[in-house]
Amino acid sequence: MYIGDWMARGAQYWPETVAVVDVARGARHSYAQMNRRADDLAHWLAGAGVTRGDRVALLALNGVECLDLLFACAKLGAIFVPLNWRSHWRELVAVVDQTGPRVLVYGEEYVEAARQLAVCASIETWLHIGEAAGPDHVAYETALAGPGVAVHNPAVDAEHILALLFTGGTTGSPKAAQISYRMVAWNTLNTLVHELQRGDITLTHTPMFHTGGLFVHTLPVLTVGGTVVIMRKWTADDMLALIESERVTVLFCVPTQYQMMLDSPRFAATSFASVRFLTSGGAPLPVPIIHAFQATHRVAFKQGFGMTEFGPGLFSMRPEFAASKAGSVGQPNYFIDARILAEDGQPVPTGAVGELVLKGPAACSGYYNNPDATAAAFDAAGWFHTGDLARVDSDGFFYIVDRKKDMFISGGENVYPVEIEKVLYEHPAVAQCAVVPMPDPQWGEVGRAVVALRPGAVASEAELLEFCRAHLARYKIPKCIELRDTLPLSPAGKILKRAL
Repeated sequence: MYIGDWMARGAQYWPETVAVVDVARGARHSYAQMNRRADDLAHWLAGAGVTRGDRVALLALNGVECLDLLFACAKLGAIFVPLNWRSHWRELVAVVDQTGPRVLVYGEEYVEAARQLAVCASIETWLHIGEAAGPDHVAYETALAGPGVAVHNPAVDAEHILALLFTGGTTGSPKAAQISYRMVAWNTLNTLVHELQRGDITLTHTPMFHTGGLFVHTLPVLTVGGTVVIMRKWTADDMLALIESERVTVLFCVPTQYQMMLDSPRFAATSFASVRFLTSGGAPLPVPIIHAFQATHRVAFKQGFGMTEFGPGLFSMRPEFAASKAGSVGQPNYFIDARILAEDGQPVPTGAVGELVLKGPAACSGYYNNPDATAAAFDAAGWFHTGDLARVDSDGFFYIVDRKKDMFISGGENVYPVEIEKVLYEHPAVAQCAVVPMPDPQWGEVGRAVVALRPGAVASEAELLEFCRAHLARYKIPKCIELRDTLPLSPAGKILKRAL
């Protein structure tokens, strides 16, 4: 079975095609060049003692090095562990102790964090991109100055683990999902069936320590000879400029990013002529954003839904349903089985709310060194319990109602914050919003909405509450609305409800 050496196949089929554009460095790398980089890095890692199953960690901003290391690990059968560079070094110590990498590759922005990680006993070798944090650390370019000898992983199996990705949810402690070659291959197939075509060009801007950065479009595009344009740090203006200059064909963003693009002075003048469609995920896409985009640029929108532990390509909304099925994440992708279950594990009626459970070959292999969490997530029949509350309509379109942990009970009634947030997003002044519960002596819990207004917009708490009263049952109306300049966001662009 041949699986897992993407750049070797890319160098065979499309050697001179540009595979990766590293915007920050102004560098363009063909498939042949990317394969040479991966071979040389794999050769160096093997010389440092890395063998099958060993973990190799990366602490660096988005760049070609992220893909170098992913592909080099695949050539050796090692496991790629990208670290969240937004974490405090004490949090990183805990993650490193949990995963036990033998090698740490770090960027010049994280010299101090690398010094602190010297307390981690598992790290034997240090490879630095830029300035070194110690005399025994090796420069990254040294590792790329290899003999140019092909490195192969002939014993690879579909169930072997390629990467450990930490869950990027907005609640709870992160766990390391085990990403197998099988999971990546089936997710790629799902993505090709529903979205991609040969030679697509995408922008990768989501941090590459998340599944959104690595597997939503990046690896599927590189499987079909396309081009991945890597942004080190995201800004709306930079993205708009790259969409036009690189002739991007497909693009994934979260709703807050689409709103920020709308607010950019560059938006109206940017050409979207090359773009086949825009995909949204991470949160429901407000219909006003679709309408505002299409008032200027007639580009198609696709709403999707995925997660670190499954897919991430789970559901896909075809553009023709973007408005008529607004709020839906679409229908399950080709090789995904999805159901809505009640607390007793039985299917709920059409339109009723229950927990979304999933089954299929694009599931992760449980959580690394965490059998209890794995057993809690997968039931005896192999269904993955997402913790998301959802419903499905008579046409088979799924709607995410809320996280089970986000739902609260007010006066005996279930309240789903996403439902309230959807209404607030309909107000023309609202740019971002989140609803979280707060204690109440009469009702047990009530909602508190935190809202950031669009630049230049004006709206009072009283006005927004009145807007909610016109659209929601009384028990769903927030007790108060707090206006802020901005809302806290995760690295994936999701609003951090735990911080509110």
